[in-house]
Amino acid sequence: MPDLILLFKAVLLGLVEGLTEFLPVSSTGHLILFGHALKFEGPSASVFDVVIQVGAIVAVLWVYRARFWNVAVSLKEPRSQKFVGVLLLAFLPAAALGLLFHHVIKTYLFNPQVVAISLIVGGVVMLVIDRLRLAVTINDVDHMGWLTALKIGLFQCAAMVPGVSRSGATIIGGMFSGLDRKTAAEFSFFLAVPTLTAAALYDLYKNWTGLSSSDLVLMSVGFVSSFVFGMLAIAVFIRLIVRVGFTPFAIYRILLGAIILFFAR
Repeated sequence: MPDLILLFKAVLLGLVEGLTEFLPVSSTGHLILFGHALKFEGPSASVFDVVIQVGAIVAVLWVYRARFWNVAVSLKEPRSQKFVGVLLLAFLPAAALGLLFHHVIKTYLFNPQVVAISLIVGGVVMLVIDRLRLAVTINDVDHMGWLTALKIGLFQCAAMVPGVSRSGATIIGGMFSGLDRKTAAEFSFFLAVPTLTAAALYDLYKNWTGLSSSDLVLMSVGFVSSFVFGMLAIAVFIRLIVRVGFTPFAIYRILLGAIILFFAR
């Protein structure tokens, strides 16, 4: 049985993953920072990160269970086939680049300095986006075309750099492709399912030797924490992005990046 300090770390890291996976502030960047600060690193920590990612995936599946169930039971219908198709097409660019450059990214980019710079640059981009009047031509995921899905998938590739934010990149990509904010956010959540599932399976394959039965309680606590706070983040973010846009998240990113750079000198 893990001690209370380790259980607290598991809850905290699950909270960080659950909240930041769906907010445009970079879950990977925050996990790197918190893992470093809490001295929660190494092979077992890599497996733990996979487990709490799965918690975030389950949160999406639960919140949108009706949508996914309807697709699952009507796969022979063109509407459901197109939904699955656009998700897979948007997923492919990042999947291909991830397979090619996974080791390089993990080795050279997973550090606080890269996270800080990415947070600041991403925050500035978000401030600019909030001040642009982008044309809206799509207000429902079912109305998305194949080219739109591919564009969003290419934007998602930027999130392979820690600190960029997968949700932020895909939402911005969606808005540049004509989606309104709510639809862009929802598609970003849907796209998280194949993207995070593939990343989790790949990381689990790479780090399976770090698995230990003694870590089961710790990982279960992290999974539940990520699941609960992931559901909360999805519910809150949809309302915030429609009402206030990116500005609060942009300011947070810039301030956090500046603080990290100051202490990392």
